[in-house]
Amino acid sequence: MDAHDRQADAVLLDVREPDEWAAGHAPGALHITLGNLGRDYGELPRDAPILCVCRGGGRSERAAGALRGAGYDASNVAGGMKAWAASGLPVVTDDGAPGAVI
Repeated sequence: MDAHDRQADAVLLDVREPDEWAAGHAPGALHITLGNLGRDYGELPRDAPILCVCRGGGRSERAAGALRGAGYDASNVAGGMKAWAASGLPVVTDDGAPGAVI
């Protein structure tokens, strides 16, 4: 799935590490690291598509596969946050300032 194809009701799940998230993430995204996904995936809504994102797409593809295995409607954002930022979509820090993808 391309970042620009995001459905309005979709939940964006960022599975990157805390330092990556702190440097910059998509506005409104949820944050559960890939390592904690097995423990915390129950926090995700089951009534909306889940779009998984990481830096480049590898970790988020694994997350999307795990979520599909658990019965979620999940897919991977192709190219991750690098592609997100390169396509001009916003990247912010927790306080709303402009962020960066690291």
